[in-house]
Amino acid sequence: MEKEVYRGNIIRVTEESIGGIVWERAYLPDGVIVFPITAEGKIILIKEKRPHETPSWRIKPVSGILELDKGSPAENAQREMQEEIGLAAEHLEELMTLKGSGTINSQQHFFIARGLSKNKLPNPDGEDTIIETLEFDPDELKEMLYTDKLKWSASTLGIFRLLEKLR
Repeated sequence: MEKEVYRGNIIRVTEESIGGIVWERAYLPDGVIVFPITAEGKIILIKEKRPHETPSWRIKPVSGILELDKGSPAENAQREMQEEIGLAAEHLEELMTLKGSGTINSQQHFFIARGLSKNKLPNPDGEDTIIETLEFDPDELKEMLYTDKLKWSASTLGIFRLLEKLR
């Protein structure tokens, strides 16, 4: 039987003894990851303050925790874009859903956003959280991954799927 050993604001950890081995599971919030694409074919990423990381900022896709009380994954993706980069999408296409189970448990919904127009919502994390928005063509983004200028994370799987789709 699974026993909760830690519950924080973001992470929950459990243990379960199976066959004499204690298995640990971490539960992370489900999320949305959005790849806005400009009319010129550039992919928008953000440079975001991350004071608990080294360095204290990260270049990453528009993303956020999935809040089902605020709508579907697509509606959450749309809202995250409006909060983080001040843009809304006319067309939002689900690229993939990545479900982790076992040691790390969460589900991430990846979207491609096109037909962008200005539509800013207040950022609940603070307007100074986003340092800047950056635009990359697919080749630049691929090069950044392979030269470690863009740190690898779960978002990387979505970037590779995006680059394949855009080829």
